[in-house]
Amino acid sequence: MRRILTTALAVLAVAGAAAAPAGAAEPAPLQWGACPSPQEAALQCAKVPVPLDYRNPDGPRIEIGISRLASKNPAKRRGVLLINPGGPGLPGTPIPALLPYPQELRDSYDLIGIDPRGVGQSAPVTCNLTPEEGAVAANPPYPHSSADVAKQAEVAKTIANQCHGSKTAATLPFMTTANTARDMDRIRAALGEKKASYYGTSYGTYLGAVYTTLFPDTTDRVVLDSSLPPEGYTVDALRDQALGFQIRFPDFAGLAAANPAKYQLGSTPAQVTAKYFDLAARLDKTPVQGYDGTAFRAVTAGYIRTESTLGMLAELWHNLDTNQPTGDPEGTGAPYSDNFPAAYLAVACGDSRWPTSVRTYQRNVAADRLRYPMYGAFTANIRPCAFWPAPAEPKVRITGRGPANVLIVQNLRDPATPLPGALRMRAALGGRAEMVTIDQGGHTAYLEGPNKCGNDTVTDYLVTGDRTAHGAFCPAEPA
Repeated sequence: MRRILTTALAVLAVAGAAAAPAGAAEPAPLQWGACPSPQEAALQCAKVPVPLDYRNPDGPRIEIGISRLASKNPAKRRGVLLINPGGPGLPGTPIPALLPYPQELRDSYDLIGIDPRGVGQSAPVTCNLTPEEGAVAANPPYPHSSADVAKQAEVAKTIANQCHGSKTAATLPFMTTANTARDMDRIRAALGEKKASYYGTSYGTYLGAVYTTLFPDTTDRVVLDSSLPPEGYTVDALRDQALGFQIRFPDFAGLAAANPAKYQLGSTPAQVTAKYFDLAARLDKTPVQGYDGTAFRAVTAGYIRTESTLGMLAELWHNLDTNQPTGDPEGTGAPYSDNFPAAYLAVACGDSRWPTSVRTYQRNVAADRLRYPMYGAFTANIRPCAFWPAPAEPKVRITGRGPANVLIVQNLRDPATPLPGALRMRAALGGRAEMVTIDQGGHTAYLEGPNKCGNDTVTDYLVTGDRTAHGAFCPAEPA
């Protein structure tokens, strides 16, 4: 079960200090070489030194790992496109080789993957978490009562204390979104570029908004795909996932109900919805094939994020309902690393001040169970951020000051970063941003779904600079 939860979690967190000091030397040329991972065989990799603390630029330094898929068409090359896959806590160096970027985009840019500070090849952090602890670090068990919240508070406090007692504890205050944005401008300079374009998804939208807010003059074309609100990954943004679940779930229910003979989950969306509550309650009492109610809810939330996994989810439900083997692998055999949950906590907890009262979380759980009965209690439960030290610096305020160079693309039925947060990000950026909504479900729009209008909107903007070629709304298209 711990691997199931870990997998679900993985699918599922002062402007003046930003600039280099006056008179700073030009960055040394990057030393490109082979990348450390087999999945990055098509890429070149390098390290960029940056200050651990930008308030002390001459103090300790760390190295940021980056990768490059270089344009092979000098006549069409525009510059570099920095890419962030979200998280927080996810490595970005493999990304240029993993996604099917259109050829015109690959001609226009060197695609640059980045392991954000604290992640992967970039001064990775640890909390000394076991696989069990790592699985619940950001996805605690589903709470059925205030007593469950109080019990989880003790677990969350233990995890927070472990993080701040680990060998990387001294670096935790500096693993913030603002510092990652500052790293990105150092990377731009190290690449020898006057400006850098950016594409980020999910948490990467907040990172992109902070980046272009701190560095409006050196950011070129910026795409925010599936946007967080302008405050970033906060307790409220996490609770919004319950709204997203409720909005997205009918897409899955419709698919399952359209194939009652195959999935045997009901012949109407209402029956499939009732099956969700039935299975969750049954698995809370008696786990099946390694799934308890918590794992069932977490995996459902993960699988409804993409169109390609909706059918897989229906098959999984059927197997759990009939107590048949789920076919889930028991792991890849790779050694366990807690870097993802540790980095997730470092950023999510280090960026924002989370409520510290257990009673606040108990009230949130009770309220969200009523507001969003499918998933609300899950996302409202207490996390280690409640026991984290206060952020080391004020949060960057997203504003409309700067060039009109931001495009926000947003699915109408996004389960992880639902539409209201994206609308608030659009409002915060003011005249800097255009927004295109897509009549589609799932988390992340570009290249993840069948909507040609949405995909072309992003590609055309990054290649030509036209943000409105396809209008402000993309209607639904057949899968």
